[in-house]
Amino acid sequence: MLARHIDLYGQAPRQAAADGGFATRDNLSTAKAWGVRDMAFHKKAGLGIEDMVRSKWVYRKLRNFCAGIEAGISCLKRAYGLARCTWRGLDHLKAYVWSSVVVYNHARFTRTKPT
Repeated sequence: MLARHIDLYGQAPRQAAADGGFATRDNLSTAKAWGVRDMAFHKKAGLGIEDMVRSKWVYRKLRNFCAGIEAGISCLKRAYGLARCTWRGLDHLKAYVWSSVVVYNHARFTRTKPT
C-alpha cells in the first residue's frame, strides 16, 4: 500500500493506519524509513505506541479511522451483498461492486439531513 502511494504521489503519506495483521517491527521500520511519520497498526502486536506514533491521541485517531473503514466494509458485505458475487467475469464483478457502492453511498447521503 505504501509503495503504491509513493509511486502515485512521489512521497510517503505523513500518517498511515493498517490492520493488525501487518503489525511487525519490520513493517514499522520500513514505513518509517520511507518517510511515514506516524504509522499505526490496529493491534499493537508487541509494538509500543511511542514507537509507532508521536502520542496516544494520534494513535487513537488513526486506530479509529481504520476501524471506521472496517465498519463500512462490513456494512457493504452484510447489507449490500458484497459478501459473495455470483456474477461471472471481471467486467461483471466490477459492475456488481460499483452498483453496491453506489447504493450504499446513496443510502448514507439520504440519511444525512442538512442542518
